[in-house]
Amino acid sequence: MKKILILNGSHSEVPLIMEAKKLGYYVITTGNNKELVGHQYSNQYIYGDYSDKDKMLEIAVQNSIDAICSCANDFGAISAAYVAEKLKLPGHDSYITTELLHEKDKFKLFAKENNIQTPVADIYDNLEEAVRAKDLYQYPMIIKPVDLTGGKGVSKVNDSFEYILAIKEALKKSRKGRVVVEKFIKGTYHSFSTFLVDGKVIAYFSDNEYSYINPYFVATSGGPAKNVNKVKELLIHQVELIAEILQLVNGVFHMQYVMDENGVPYIIDITRRCSGDIYTEPVEHATGIPWAKWIVMSESGFSKSVFMERGEQVKFCGRHCIMADRNGKIKTIKISDELEKNIYKKFLWWKEGDIIEDYLTYKAGILFMEYESEGEMLERIANIKKLIDIQIE
Repeated sequence: MKKILILNGSHSEVPLIMEAKKLGYYVITTGNNKELVGHQYSNQYIYGDYSDKDKMLEIAVQNSIDAICSCANDFGAISAAYVAEKLKLPGHDSYITTELLHEKDKFKLFAKENNIQTPVADIYDNLEEAVRAKDLYQYPMIIKPVDLTGGKGVSKVNDSFEYILAIKEALKKSRKGRVVVEKFIKGTYHSFSTFLVDGKVIAYFSDNEYSYINPYFVATSGGPAKNVNKVKELLIHQVELIAEILQLVNGVFHMQYVMDENGVPYIIDITRRCSGDIYTEPVEHATGIPWAKWIVMSESGFSKSVFMERGEQVKFCGRHCIMADRNGKIKTIKISDELEKNIYKKFLWWKEGDIIEDYLTYKAGILFMEYESEGEMLERIANIKKLIDIQIE
């Protein structure tokens, strides 16, 4: 039996694990948290930090893997590309290209050189230089570590005092010790997830993104994205331009963008991996395309002929991560009857008595919802905090 190494076992990787097993693979998962829910679905778990690319190479060699699949994290995508390149496994871009797309400063430089529509930014790798520039900016600005996801270390700053504090925090959190200072674009946030074959977009899914208490951590989404038909051709052109320049392999290409008040989209993030929080589920529900299966097949080097089916985004649907507004012990979680009517699937892992130590990142589970119209979707999402009662002791 052929073996595939999937670089984590959180809830986000469960669809990948299940599809890999259906494809006949012996699935090995890794990661430095053996308690994650996904590991119970794999054939074997091996301890290892998936951001440690040499450790992942060691596991891959020792277990004679035939394929490697990244997880829902940029470090996993980079490690997977590194291992694939070393072992000459198909399905992944080069290590250098993968770093370029997943490290924000490298992508910013690439975007500037190639007329990719992204907010103007500067890059710093030391505090002194960044502080000297504090009075050059017209606030507000966005400060980001170059190499983290999920809103970690990201701040919106409104003056030079906040700027200095944010720079210190972002530099401290960045593993590479580099930060991006980016022009703040006032607008709405969205995702545009595509699938590339021979450098062309053959399928896409779009949605609106919403945050909860943490403004840079997406907790809720619903699609199609508002006004996507006005910008989809531009977004597809940008994706295909990047694919052509970098000679990208077949597979998923996901972007986040902000739509400014004039309806102009600006790309703020790029990934070539499975998106988090079981993003594949609403994509599959809306389009009929087996998105998780396609990701596994593409990263395993399957022939392009298996990706020829098409699907349109014909349903209003999305997902919501159940999150609390404070730390404490979970007593119960109640979902209103009104919201239950929209839920078509749930993936819950919370238990009574669970302790929430970091409410800004803790998730109790994910709800997948379908709506009859865009209006209903927007109304439900706007009121979703009132429709879910999380009782904390």
